[in-house]
Formats: sequence, C-alpha cells, structure tokens
Amino acid sequence: MSQRTTSHLRARELQLSRGGRVLLTGIDLTLVPGAVLAVVGENGRGKTTLLDALAGTLEPDAGTVERHGALGMVRQELATADADGPRTVGDLLDALLARPLAALREHDAVADALADGTAEAARRYDDALARVTALDAWDAPRRLEVALEEVGAVTDRDRELTALSVGQRYRVRLAGVIAARDEILLLDEPTNHLDARGLAHLTRVLREHPGAVALVSHDRALLEDVATSVLDLDPTEDGRPLLVGGGLAEWEQARRRARTAWEEAYRAQQEEQRRLQEGADAARSRLSTGWRPDKGTGKHQRQSRAPGTVRALNDRLARLEEHRLDVPPPPPRLSLPDSGTSAGTPLLRADGVRVDRADGRRADASRDDADSVGADRTPDPSAPPRLPETTLRLEGGDRLLVVGPNGAGKTTLLRVLAGDLAPDAGAVRVLGRVRLALLAQEDERQEPRRGSPGDRRRRALSRLFSERPDVLLLDEPTNHLGISGVDDLLEALERTPSAVVVASHDRTVLRRLAH
Repeated sequence: MSQRTTSHLRARELQLSRGGRVLLTGIDLTLVPGAVLAVVGENGRGKTTLLDALAGTLEPDAGTVERHGALGMVRQELATADADGPRTVGDLLDALLARPLAALREHDAVADALADGTAEAARRYDDALARVTALDAWDAPRRLEVALEEVGAVTDRDRELTALSVGQRYRVRLAGVIAARDEILLLDEPTNHLDARGLAHLTRVLREHPGAVALVSHDRALLEDVATSVLDLDPTEDGRPLLVGGGLAEWEQARRRARTAWEEAYRAQQEEQRRLQEGADAARSRLSTGWRPDKGTGKHQRQSRAPGTVRALNDRLARLEEHRLDVPPPPPRLSLPDSGTSAGTPLLRADGVRVDRADGRRADASRDDADSVGADRTPDPSAPPRLPETTLRLEGGDRLLVVGPNGAGKTTLLRVLAGDLAPDAGAVRVLGRVRLALLAQEDERQEPRRGSPGDRRRRALSRLFSERPDVLLLDEPTNHLGISGVDDLLEALERTPSAVVVASHDRTVLRRLAH
C-alpha cells in the first residue's frame, strides 16, 4: 500500500436543485486522505446529484467545491459509449489508467537519457521517479489484473463496450478505477453488480485506499466495514443534512437522538398551539355569551363586564398569532398495524407447485445475462422450470426467507402464493378467511410521481400494511429505501404476528432475518 497523499476535497455551503426543486442545502464537508465518507439516504434525496457536484460535472446553485488531487468516479448509471470515447474494454481501461501508464512511459524515456550524464537528465529522472513512486505506477498492471478477476469483470480487451450488459460495463470501470488508485474516489452504489467475492475485494480496497473516498451506498455491511464518517441526506428538523464523525454505530446513535428531539419539539409545539387555540375559543365564547342577560342582572353590570372580556379575547388572539409553527412534521415511521393473526394458526399451503418456463430464459440467468439476451423468447422445452416443484406451509407468526440467484424463481414463488400466477402443476390453498398482500419489486400502481422513489416505496408499504394482512409476501422490499427505512421495516416485520415471506438479495435483510 502506498503512503497517504496530501490530496483533499472541500465543499462549503452547497445548495443543489433539480427540476426547480431544492434537493440539498447547507452541505459542508471535507474529505482528507484515509477518510471514507458514507453518503446515505433514500433514493431521490440527492446522493448522485451531490457526487456530480463534488466531481465538478454539475455546477451547484450556491457554495463552492475545492479539489486537490486526481479524481476517479464510478457512476451508478453508465452510458454504453460516447461517440468519441472508448470503444472497447481495452480502450476504457487504458483511459482509466492513463496517469500511471503515462508516468511509466515518461520514466522509461528519461531513464534512457541518463546515459548523457547531464545534470538536467538527472533532475528529469528524479522527477519521473517521484511521480511513478507517488502513483505506485509499477504495481498498476498487477492491480488491474487482480481487480478484474476479483470483481468478475470482462478481461477480453477487444470486447466492444456496446456488447456488454450494464453490470459488465460497471465492473470493468470499477476495476479500472480501483487499479488507477486516484487520490479522490467517488463511488455511486458500487455493490449493485458485485457478488460476494467482488464485495470482499471492494471492502479491502476501500480500507487500504491512501486517498479520500465518498461512497454512496445502501449496503449496511459495507458501510459498517469501511465508513469513517456519515452524511445523512434524509429529512431533518432544520433541513440541513446530518453529518456525523465516526462509523455507522455513531451515526445511528446521533440519528436516533436527532429524531427523538425532532418528534418531541414538534409534539410540544403542536400542544402549545392547541392550548392557545382553546384559550382563544374560550375567550370568544365568553364574549359572545357575556351580552346575554342573566336573570336578575342589570344592564349596566353586563356592559361594564364587556371591555374586560374583549381585552381577554384580544390578548388570547395576539398570543395565538405570535406563536410560530416552525417545526416541520417529522416523516412518519414505517409501522405494521396488528393484524390479529393468531400464532400457529394454519394460513396457507402450497403442494407441489411448479411453473414451467415459457420465455426461453435459463433459470440461472443473472440480470447481466438477461440484459444481453436480446429479444429471443422462443420456448425451450429443455430449459429448467421457472419455479421448481415446491411444497410449503405457512402459519401465523412464521418467517420464511427466500434466497437464490436471479432467475431461480423467487418472484415466481411469491406470485404463485399470492394467486397472481397459476402454477402449471400443484395447487395453493388459502385456509379460511385469510388476507394476503403482495409487494412487488417495483410498485406498478399508476399514481402521480410525487416525492422521491423512497417516498413512493414507503407509501406502497404503508398501503400494504393498512390492509392488516395475515400473510405478507415481500419481493425485494428494501428497494429504494435508505438505511433508516430498512431499519423501520425490519423492526416492523420482527414484531408482526402475521406470517412473513421475504425474497431479497439485501445483505442487511439476510443477516437480520437469517433465523
């Protein structure tokens, strides 16, 4: 591992907008060598927008960004190829490793000139040697070979980038950025296309990186391993992102304290508003009834009482007007209403259900393979079924975690259990008046696209929970949720008396629900 660099990145009072809507305001952060900043928050909060501003590809609406040192970035969304950009895997890798490769070429050239024996040749050689050493350039080819292998990237340098899937292109670029070892790394959801081996290699690289890193990720396991500070872009009481020094545990404590304080401040302010409103209503009522004569009361007595009642009302109204409602309502937590499901009550049974393959896809095809399969949907009678023969029973309080590679039949199983898809063999029986609810990977309801994807995911879960289902069927439920939303969801699932079936790749879900 090379020595720490002197590079850094500093952002001051950044304000960022998108589509006329202010996404982020008051961003203040400094990245120094050895720091790994975890940027967290639900999808749509501005994480990618922030990385673009830090990289200099997006001009902030306000504030400044200072960068000192070479910058390497891997975006979550990658174009196939620019018109004048790299065309092949080799072209892309050469472009990513341009600095260390150029330093090696310059070193070789000035080394040949040392034979002249001049002071100028010696000075140039010393400078070239210093650059090669600072970049650890001699080790760059080996780092590239290791990174390509560890993240599962294509190694054929002649492969056209347009022939690669999104995941394949991402892994090639990630390997190149890792090997180049630029001083400042900006990584947007780097775990999306990695298997366990690739995740382990990425973790090692980030721990050993001599420069600074800003890392956008929902992967709690990765952040627990590498983060040295956390920038939380989810809503806060004052509208400014929450920046916490330390790892994920320190951030979780700070977030809980901030959330509790916010809820208490909102509750206290709303209670004071109600108290003042009730006082004004009572004064208004006394003024109204004060002009009605009571039996045996003289007119002059009623009139002399009226000015005091008016003053009391005006005082109450003034205090109500002066009371500021400046604490915004905290976002609601995800919670599951009690379904009333009795523990151990038989709810559903599936006997020998099987779904035959009708789309020509291999059952073990990954998303990357599917990206490059094309439009061939000719049925293949020799292909394995979409869902192998499956038998299961669900009772109240059961927890079933469905795992397996993409294409193994996880989504198909949930659809069959929900009654959305008829099996080609076997049968599903819902026992009694059992309520079932299915959450798809992506909510397909036609609704206005208000709010972020994370907001829409929370609404979809809230709608589902409001049905008080006895059986919850959840397909990748953490899609678009930030770490705080995942925590809320898993706590709710742990408490509910309903039977829960979860299909997920999320390492946090797998760890928390492994029992």
